[in-house]
Amino acid sequence: MESQDSTARKVRKLALNDNILMRVEKPARYIGGEVNAVMKDLSQVDVRFAMCFPDVYEVGMSHLGIQILYDFFNRMKGVACERVYSPWPDLDRILREQKIPLFALESQDPVKDFDFLGITIQYEMCYTNILQILDLSGIPLSASERSWEDPVVIGGGPCTYNPEPLAEFFDLFYIGEGETRYPELLTLYRKARSEGWSRRDFLRAAGCLPGIYAPMFYEVSYHEDGTFREMRPMESGMPARIRKEIVTDLNEVSYPEKPIVPFIKIIQDRATLEIMRGCIRGCRFCQAGAVYRPVRERSLDFLKEKARRILENTGYEEITLSSLSSSDYTQLPELVNHLIEEYQGKGVNISLPSLRIDAFSLSVMSKVQDIKKSSLTFAPEAGTQRMRNVINKGLTEEDILTGAARAFQGGWNKVKLYFMLGLPGETEEDMRGIPRLANEVARVYYDTVPKEERRGRCTVTASSSFFIPKPFTGLQWAVMYPKEEYIRRAHLVKDAFREQLNFKSLQYQYHEADVSVLEGVFARGDRRISRVIRAAYRKGCLFDAWGEYYDDEKWQSAFRECGIDPDFYTIRERDLDEAFPWDFIDTGVTKEFFKREWRRAMAGELTPNCRVSCSGCGAKSFGGGVCFEDPS
Repeated sequence: MESQDSTARKVRKLALNDNILMRVEKPARYIGGEVNAVMKDLSQVDVRFAMCFPDVYEVGMSHLGIQILYDFFNRMKGVACERVYSPWPDLDRILREQKIPLFALESQDPVKDFDFLGITIQYEMCYTNILQILDLSGIPLSASERSWEDPVVIGGGPCTYNPEPLAEFFDLFYIGEGETRYPELLTLYRKARSEGWSRRDFLRAAGCLPGIYAPMFYEVSYHEDGTFREMRPMESGMPARIRKEIVTDLNEVSYPEKPIVPFIKIIQDRATLEIMRGCIRGCRFCQAGAVYRPVRERSLDFLKEKARRILENTGYEEITLSSLSSSDYTQLPELVNHLIEEYQGKGVNISLPSLRIDAFSLSVMSKVQDIKKSSLTFAPEAGTQRMRNVINKGLTEEDILTGAARAFQGGWNKVKLYFMLGLPGETEEDMRGIPRLANEVARVYYDTVPKEERRGRCTVTASSSFFIPKPFTGLQWAVMYPKEEYIRRAHLVKDAFREQLNFKSLQYQYHEADVSVLEGVFARGDRRISRVIRAAYRKGCLFDAWGEYYDDEKWQSAFRECGIDPDFYTIRERDLDEAFPWDFIDTGVTKEFFKREWRRAMAGELTPNCRVSCSGCGAKSFGGGVCFEDPS
């Protein structure tokens, strides 16, 4: 990485004066200059990249992907990458009143001065915040209205696996993992600027690079009933399908050894070690488990060295092992034992999310957690075995209760259980299975732990979200329900909790139904939804992922104003052969595989995980990962 310019740090002028900083809730969100933030000498830079997470600083700073790409870009010669987050409503109001342009943290320069604005799109409920970023930066909301005076706006992240609801607002989308294609894209940009290309010519050429989607060069058509018909390129040479980019060997790409350390507490305030990408499990509701296939692991030596350097360079007192399913990392015992031996006596805690509760996991957690304060998390997802088979959870009630018994014997008395309501084919018996299973977990505590050894009553907290069908999953054809039906189901479950024998040990909470319905519209939406997003933003919708700011009436008003019925995207039944707006994206996993998974779901049949048996999903075409592991 290029050396930091200490002179630049000394003369750096903040975009906000002291008077404004004293008026906002957390000034440290906006001043930059954190430990390990990179300040480059801009006289040695020819491409400036503003990396944006469209949510508040504390959420965006907790995202590992931003840290990885920030480090990746700043290792490039001639490239300076800076960060941008959504201003909280208090500063948003001031920026508009005083006409102060949105700025990047490192240089405090306006975002509009950058060559690229890269926006990571991690969840659907940040869509209006994306328009906030563009609006406050003085960048036209529609890509068709931009010139070379504006940055190239490029989106990445999970939601780009159906980018169509946002297509109007982005010049480009990057489909897949960011470490592979950006150097080529930036080289093309330099060539375009030095040779005087038009902006449109650059975007057309960029859209011909692998993994890059330029939506303005594609036209979409619909059937008379409003369903999606097809998408096709409008110019020759543009690809009809965009194949996702992946890193085949995770040991061959850089990983941040000096992650930025914030001045204020953030959501994930710890060092993060990404141990692998992908998941072998194949849960049919999980988009990440499908689009990040195949599973690829980092080597034990790589992780040991990165852990040492990250902790040395940050001073963090906790390190978390990050993946979709950490228990499936084949060298987890060796890695965890190394970390315990190396760091436990040095005041460093080890965090182990995404673990199955087995004997090894509990043994480890008893060494690295304060049992009196911590709770254990199980994710049964459904209350009955029939429903767990539908979603291919691969977890039996015996697994859950055995794990709970081990935990209670190990000293824990707090357990969290995560469920989903509204899964396809769900019956009242399945719903009542949620409080019944929670009661069984509590019963195990009282049956397992002698009275004289108990530290009070156990607490079993059950939470349910509402199932949202996502693209590139085995359940992408599923029907959703109206808001009122979700609330009815949640109340049925809540009332059933009161009927349980161990009711006093049980707690239940559920997600907001109206937000879930809107998320479902965005997840399977098409280009027509962009009109609704723009209309809602103009009505004041912002920070929709935050309950205190979500305003469902404004959203419903936006749908009515645009003449779009949200039910068309949620409760309408889809034929198995219906064309989808995201079909032009090639994730490596075939649509035929997803159709097979849908049929198996309806039959309640399980599909083995990738290490038990190959299911022929198509991910083997990438030439690496679990598909090529030695079966022994």
